[in-house]
Amino acid sequence: MSSITAVAKYAKNYFPTLSSLSLRACSTVAIKDKPKTNETIKISDACAERINQISEGECLRITVEGGGCSGFQYKFALDSKLNEDDHVFEKQGAKVVVDLTSLEYIGGSTVDYQKELIRSSFLIVNNPKADTGCSCGASFSVKLD
Repeated sequence: MSSITAVAKYAKNYFPTLSSLSLRACSTVAIKDKPKTNETIKISDACAERINQISEGECLRITVEGGGCSGFQYKFALDSKLNEDDHVFEKQGAKVVVDLTSLEYIGGSTVDYQKELIRSSFLIVNNPKADTGCSCGASFSVKLD
């Protein structure tokens, strides 16, 4: 870990109100030790449009957690902070942020926004790493090669 990264982590943990060292509004921060990956995600036009409608300079954060009816579940939230292992994807000014661990489970997928009679939501579609999923699309099991 570089000394700059160590100082930033220390300041973030002990002085969270220091705006000069905080990561805000999903601005891209150059971190020397950022993990690299070739994984990407696509953002649908409907998703980009919805993010732009509801966010005020925030990003849509996607995480994958254990749980749900199929083993893993997708979580969506608006966030204004970036972490060291985050990867930012952008379309039409809308930003989607995914941490490296979650990206390993959804790389190659498309983030979409769908409106239906009973609900409207962000969804992960065409996940090449998912074997099966639940009927509502909120959870999935991982493809074992």
